Amino acid sequence: MNFLTKLPSIGLLLKPIAAVAIALLVTNSFWMFPVQAQASAAATSTQAPIVAPTASPLAAALSAESFVANAVRSVGDAVVRIDTERTVTRNVPDLFFDDPFFRGSFGGRGGGFQTIPQEERLRGQGSGFIINSSGDILTNAHVVDGADQVTVKLKDGRSFEGFVEGIDEITDLAVVRIDPAGEVLPVSQLGDSDAVEVGDWAIAVGNPLGLDNTVTLGIVSTLKRSSAAVGIPDKRIDFIQTDAAINPGNSGGPLLNANGQVIGINTAIRADAMGIGFAIPINKAKAVQASLAKGERIAHPYLGVQIATLTPDMAKMNNEDPNSAIALPETDGVLVIRVLPNTPAAEAGLRRGDVITEVAGMRVKKADQLQSRIDQVKVGELLQVTFKRGDRTQKLSVKTADLSTQESA
Repeated sequence: MNFLTKLPSIGLLLKPIAAVAIALLVTNSFWMFPVQAQASAAATSTQAPIVAPTASPLAAALSAESFVANAVRSVGDAVVRIDTERTVTRNVPDLFFDDPFFRGSFGGRGGGFQTIPQEERLRGQGSGFIINSSGDILTNAHVVDGADQVTVKLKDGRSFEGFVEGIDEITDLAVVRIDPAGEVLPVSQLGDSDAVEVGDWAIAVGNPLGLDNTVTLGIVSTLKRSSAAVGIPDKRIDFIQTDAAINPGNSGGPLLNANGQVIGINTAIRADAMGIGFAIPINKAKAVQASLAKGERIAHPYLGVQIATLTPDMAKMNNEDPNSAIALPETDGVLVIRVLPNTPAAEAGLRRGDVITEVAGMRVKKADQLQSRIDQVKVGELLQVTFKRGDRTQKLSVKTADLSTQESA
């Protein structure tokens, strides 16, 4: 038999042998895997189903059901727009009688014809929020101060005449009332501004630049920012500072926390700052709201001094200046720049150049600390003041008076 005719039979014989060889090759190759790879492969074949990781707080906040939307929904209907009108009288030059030709025709210079009083209607706009079903609304004093006519517009389109019940210019707070006439009013929920922390969410709601029902989001960037540091020393407020956008027209609107509770009243922006706004803590408004609603005046205690923070380095620099008018104690404290006449400080004997270091048992190193301590006492209360005059430490008693009785000087 020819050898070539037997090849198919040999092929059939080699097939099982080839299969065994391939199986051994694959098996040996598997044992040549690194140990980690073998463990990984085994785990892959036996591990439990993969569970999705728990969503982070940030992811939850950015979910379809936004916490901002929930917060605004809970209070948004209670935020109102306040439109005001007031009449001002201006003395404007009478150009007709100031013309030399007519001045001569009517004889002499005609001094009585130099100005003509003209009335002008000024319109303003701000925000506020309803705090009870009776129709009381909290807003800023500067929104409604001097207004002859106040109109309150709700988000649902209803419009009411507003009546200014009380204003406190020192804290820039005011209460306006509307008569719901039996209609149901949306009411905002007031929070606790003492519980606010730096980094908390801050949601500003209002009508900036005439754009109704506008919402902006940011965080609380700092607390207890004094009004003097902000650039309005005639106020007495420790602001909540936020980077939530606050523009003209936001004044009087609410600043909310993440739960939709009012923690502040948007009141001021700095013209030279980008992304910084200020709000009056709601607890400050709570303390005076009932009195303002009754039309009562809010009493604010004062001493009658103009002050500034002093440090040892500042005092040393002053003392080394040969043209300095006075030598200052090189210490931390509150420098008396001026004592106003006919004030408690003047009567007690404080002088320019004194450095106050303690008031009513509280150590003070900064001007805003002194002001805050005075705000905590009552009008007519006797305070012990420790101060340095030159190289001597002295004490005296100052009886606080009502700021509204202060005479301009």
